Amino acid sequence: MTNRRLSSMLTALAQCPVIVLCGWIWLIIMLFVALFAESLSPYGYTALDLSARLKPPVGFDGQANHLLGTDELGRDVLSRLVTSIRMSLLIAFASTLISASIGLTLGFLAARFRGWTEQAVMVAIDFQASIPFMLIALAVLAFFGNTLVLFICLMGCHGWERTARITRSLAISAVEQGYANAVQALGASTWRVYFRHILPNIASTLIVSMTLTFPEVILLESGLSFLGLGVQPPLTSLGNMVGYGREYLQSAPWILLAPATIIVLTTLSISLVGDWVRDKLDPTLL
Repeated sequence: MTNRRLSSMLTALAQCPVIVLCGWIWLIIMLFVALFAESLSPYGYTALDLSARLKPPVGFDGQANHLLGTDELGRDVLSRLVTSIRMSLLIAFASTLISASIGLTLGFLAARFRGWTEQAVMVAIDFQASIPFMLIALAVLAFFGNTLVLFICLMGCHGWERTARITRSLAISAVEQGYANAVQALGASTWRVYFRHILPNIASTLIVSMTLTFPEVILLESGLSFLGLGVQPPLTSLGNMVGYGREYLQSAPWILLAPATIIVLTTLSISLVGDWVRDKLDPTLL
């Protein structure tokens, strides 16, 4: 079944709409940039050159040695952009995995044990959904300070309630369909039933949830970094660059526009590709 789905998806990839194909290409480029950021950066992302501060990009009376211009400290915008892509994707990817793991585990626990366990999980879900996550993030970062590990773990607490709610409802539905009980009657353990048989059948819907969480984390990280509570110097991220660039929006707009464009295109591509993958993995559509 898995090989058939993979083969079907690869065949569909060659026939996917142009806009989805563009999304795939963009995400592949971003992944390549993140993996080889050090090799692609013409300068160190913290290298200063005050004599070349606020130089415009090439094509706008800029110099060829700074393709996207420089910032207020003479740092190469392209080098900082490449490093920021790596940092932002690292945060988004790790946080999405943490969020999905929390949601999946709690959702399965609620579906399996029901009773007070289900009630406790649903109360936690409702509590998380009732408070804007930005307020939680601001409070945690203000109280505990900020490190990269803490920041990633904090971002991992975003969106799990959506995954848990979806997992619980789909798992209960799968059990009621009968195939899960049939497998368990053959001697399979409870967790084998859930992770080996139920999970593959609900994976397509969970993928959609993850493709919602991923761009949300990127935007949330950008918002917190914009406020100065996200990634801290000397590290840099896309939101960090936007935050510093806002002060030079009129005199040097390229400092802000370059990372902002990357954020928009990346989140759009993830949404397009995620929706397409969901359609191709949905068992009811195969």
